[in-house]
Amino acid sequence: ALVAIVRAVESMRTSMEISGSHRGLLVLDEATVFLPRDHVERLFKVMRQLAAEGSSVLFVSHELEEVGEVTDRVTVLRNGRLIDTVDSRSTSEEELIRLIIGHDLKIEARRTAALTAAEGAVHARDLRGRLLRGASFDVGRGEVLGLTGLVGSGFEEAPHLLYGAVRAQAGTLSLNGKPLELRSMTPDRALGLGVVLVPGDRQRDGGVAALSVVDNITLPTLSAYFDRGLLRRGRMKREARALMSTYEVRPAMPQLEYGALSGGNQQKALLAKWLQTEPALLLLHEPTQGVDVGAREAIFGLVRAAAARGCAIVCASSDYEQLALICDRVLIFGEGVIVSELSGSEVTKEQITAQSLSSISAVALAEGSLGNVNISEGDGVEG
Repeated sequence: ALVAIVRAVESMRTSMEISGSHRGLLVLDEATVFLPRDHVERLFKVMRQLAAEGSSVLFVSHELEEVGEVTDRVTVLRNGRLIDTVDSRSTSEEELIRLIIGHDLKIEARRTAALTAAEGAVHARDLRGRLLRGASFDVGRGEVLGLTGLVGSGFEEAPHLLYGAVRAQAGTLSLNGKPLELRSMTPDRALGLGVVLVPGDRQRDGGVAALSVVDNITLPTLSAYFDRGLLRRGRMKREARALMSTYEVRPAMPQLEYGALSGGNQQKALLAKWLQTEPALLLLHEPTQGVDVGAREAIFGLVRAAAARGCAIVCASSDYEQLALICDRVLIFGEGVIVSELSGSEVTKEQITAQSLSSISAVALAEGSLGNVNISEGDGVEG
């Protein structure tokens, strides 16, 4: 993503030199979605430099914190209509949210009673992959467990290993007391066990953009629509429309291409697709990435409703505010291992941020802070 941005900037500057113009226009559409924080800072530096040179930057984003940090003015659109244009520095995030969704945001942090390991319906043990080096954790029925840390710390790999989308090097997953070797896990086996995954890249991994919404939503239950060898598309459309209504997917047009939906509605369609199967374990990877604040509110509600029905939920995310709002517990990862756990009143954006930033030093402490001590086989310990 950063290479594409650099190419766009250089192309703009080349065009300016050829035309003799001193001003250009750079358009960035959700440019920070797949960038780690240090790359985001570099992008913002380039944007400020271009503005200082006299060029213009149009920054399209759902991340209100970033909008407030880097822009001068904000234009708010809702349902295809211009709502208002305001000064970034004098407008609070709460005021922006009201403009975007038309009302105050009504999300309170989720808190349930602490669950013991014995109550856990799902047990992951010694999870190992390209980044993870032996993570073990439990998730209770009705619990939302967050996994986070700095980008590259391994938390983002866990959902894909548990689902079999990425082959695990080692580890087991136990549902209702039955341990399964993750090295032989596949998405097909996972689905048979009641394990579903909503991936972070919904366009590439979650849905088929060129197919209709009805074809995407009904895919997991397609066999139910066959009657004497014929596919009953009329019933598929009726039930898809009902699901779209329940999950607030707009517009409620089952025949519309999935790729034509907004990011938030694509994500709600994916949740409808999988939650209709009443899974035992729901795996989420960056569930609100690239969606607006109104869709976030709806998605949080859908996740909480699934937990209330007894679903065990694992949410891997680098969005600390999101985790603070929907999770009962949060595990912090550093260099492939779990370094700390937050629960109850500890689950705040500030605490998650602090623990994630200190995760590297926490790894050193967890591994003994051996410094220059060498351990050689058969020779004991040498200093």
